Amino acid sequence: MTTSLSQFELSPEQREIYEQAFRFARAELAPLLPRMDDEDWYPETLMPMLGAAGYLGITAPPEYGGSGMDLFSAGMVGEAFGYWNANAGFIWGPHENLCLNNILRNGTDEQKRRYLPKLCSGEWVGALALTEPGAGSDALGSMRTAARRDGDHYVLNGRKMFISNGPVADVVLVYAKTEPTLGAKGISAFIVEKGFPGFSVAQKLNKMGWRGAPTGELVFDECRVPARNLVGGENRGVAVVMSGLDIERAFLALSCIGSAQRCLDLSLEYASTRQQFGKPIESFQLVQAMLADMFVELEAARALAYRALMACNDLERGGGGRGDIHKLCAASILKVAEMLLSVTDKAVQIHGGSGFIWETEVNRHYRNAKLATIGGGTSEVRRLIIAEELLRATH
Repeated sequence: MTTSLSQFELSPEQREIYEQAFRFARAELAPLLPRMDDEDWYPETLMPMLGAAGYLGITAPPEYGGSGMDLFSAGMVGEAFGYWNANAGFIWGPHENLCLNNILRNGTDEQKRRYLPKLCSGEWVGALALTEPGAGSDALGSMRTAARRDGDHYVLNGRKMFISNGPVADVVLVYAKTEPTLGAKGISAFIVEKGFPGFSVAQKLNKMGWRGAPTGELVFDECRVPARNLVGGENRGVAVVMSGLDIERAFLALSCIGSAQRCLDLSLEYASTRQQFGKPIESFQLVQAMLADMFVELEAARALAYRALMACNDLERGGGGRGDIHKLCAASILKVAEMLLSVTDKAVQIHGGSGFIWETEVNRHYRNAKLATIGGGTSEVRRLIIAEELLRATH
């Protein structure tokens, strides 16, 4: 089977990165998908395997064990992973982008030396903890997790909810309010290790999609974090959050592109072999119309997604959170997420009764698709961001 990468204007190096990741994911990740989805099974060998193959720390310099490439190159890997096993990609993505790349962009040299090598090797699994039981779309304004200084430590108290990789993470980038009177401007970021006193996993959540990619609730009960683990300075966490959210949105879009491409390819294959009324269903114009719509929706979303992630390559430290890049990243994941819902729905429709069966691959993509409209800021929040930036430019 050949790869299904678009003919978008890519350099030979970018195309080769995708091709290599595609071949790797077909051989190593695709066989894991059935058990991951059926049993909600987390493959403990996955991250060390990805590290050994060079797929962790793609944006980190070689001195830390990384590959020294750009965000777009990492996105090419994410697209290939999303094609063959989006569930495994959803373990890789939060580790690679939300945790590792955030520490790389915002951490001190000492923090990078201490954490990046083991994150790049896959010995440690990373996560990011922002949302809370009562703070989702308003994650900054409604944040209740607090941190107070106590000598050479900060003491964290609070709960974090819907944390990707949370139940299995060794290292978590946690946001907490160090000065509640300042609102969002009083938030700080901390690197928390799973062995720190007062840190625990409250529960692992049972999800309809992204199964095998552990998501959970984390508890901080007088959790003592060394002051040297403060990231970006006290009360300066909002810059880390907003820059990270823009990159997260653009990065997530690429794995969704991979999932949508897989659904289109599966639908083309099924339509050519499924016989009804004495001929393959690809001969029916209504099926042809669905296939055509899937292609158009996918290619339009791909162009916007590639543009957004390429723009993130040049994002300065602490950059993002407003302006054109903020608008572009929100637009990218908004378009891609709604495209993914549409494409996976059409894929199930083309597959008919078999598409409604739990263990079919298009059914797995269909159940995964909904989260793309929720994670990293809901579609409603994305529309608010776009409108706010459009209106700001007129004043």
